[in-house]
Amino acid sequence: MREGRAGSRVRPGPISMIELSRLNGKAFTLNALYIETVESFPDTTITLTTGTKVIVLQSEDEVRQKVTTFYKNIQILSNPHLRGEEDEE
Repeated sequence: MREGRAGSRVRPGPISMIELSRLNGKAFTLNALYIETVESFPDTTITLTTGTKVIVLQSEDEVRQKVTTFYKNIQILSNPHLRGEEDEE
């Protein structure tokens, strides 16, 4: 693995994946484009667009940060309107 922005770990391979850990500690990658919701029950539960639910060790904020970083890397958030900004200046 190599270091990415701000010291985050970046795994070589498809850029649509984020690295997470299951409750048993086993690492896996998840396609961030299929995440519909991230909630804490108190365990962090990710619901995919397929309806599949995945419970992970990372906090809701950590998952949100990984998804945001991924979106920025592939420039989904390059449009100011998608970022919630009113002006494009």
